[in-house]
Amino acid sequence: MSGFGAAGSPPAPNIVGWQHLRTGKVRDLYTNSADEILLVASDRISAFDWVLPTTIPNKGAILTQLSLFWFELLEDIVPNHIISDDVPTQVIDRAVIVKPLDMFEIECVARGYLTGSGLSEYKENQAVCGNSLPSGLVDGSQLPGNIFTPATKAEIGDHDVNIDLVTAEKIVGSDEAAQLRDLTLSLYETAADFARSRGIILADTKFEFGRDTKGVITLADEVLTPDSSRFWEASTWNPGSAQSSFDKQFVRDFLTNSGWDKKSPPPELPAEIVEKTAARYEEAYFRITGMKF
Repeated sequence: MSGFGAAGSPPAPNIVGWQHLRTGKVRDLYTNSADEILLVASDRISAFDWVLPTTIPNKGAILTQLSLFWFELLEDIVPNHIISDDVPTQVIDRAVIVKPLDMFEIECVARGYLTGSGLSEYKENQAVCGNSLPSGLVDGSQLPGNIFTPATKAEIGDHDVNIDLVTAEKIVGSDEAAQLRDLTLSLYETAADFARSRGIILADTKFEFGRDTKGVITLADEVLTPDSSRFWEASTWNPGSAQSSFDKQFVRDFLTNSGWDKKSPPPELPAEIVEKTAARYEEAYFRITGMKF
């Protein structure tokens, strides 16, 4: 396993009444005698498939509270896995109790703008995950229509791999893939409209779904956070250049310019990068919810 990953993360805290299940890049999962899941978001941050040795203050709480905001806003489109936010005191604000789900083995990504891995693929074949696109698009271009661009789920330290709809159908089934595509695009369109009303462009985002014990497709994990989405400042959007963002771009830029080879353990983040990143997460929370964190 490359990276700090789960193995290199601090040991998950003991929580009375809950048994630790596993540790991911950012979250620790626990279960109880009722087979509920306690999903705890840490302040860890990942980039380039590595968990970094430096944490971002309040990040876990912001991810959790922002997800709760979006879950409520989107619950008319699809049910979600939330049972309660009444959690043990030691993980207050940064944890939720959720239903166990049989998770679909694909990441459900929606894109309305061209950037990141989508831009790289577009430069190679003028398409993204089987979605043909017009010529002349640049980094930050708005797409002619929103597209579904699924990906495989990677183990910690490995890359998610973009796939087309046909490959997604082979993994989850044709009917399920169509349902997941439609839900993903519906959620994205609703969230993008809301974000735009707050002066933010939702360039792309990732959703995860599973089936509950009754077989109902259910929205899970985190939703529409700076970890799972690209949020851009609408007022300064300028295709062809890097966009002002409300996410961990400060971290990516520092690591890219630091000389780190991305093959050995990553360096500690300077205090300035930590402060700027924390400020952007807090700003995203405020701009979207209208509440100070």
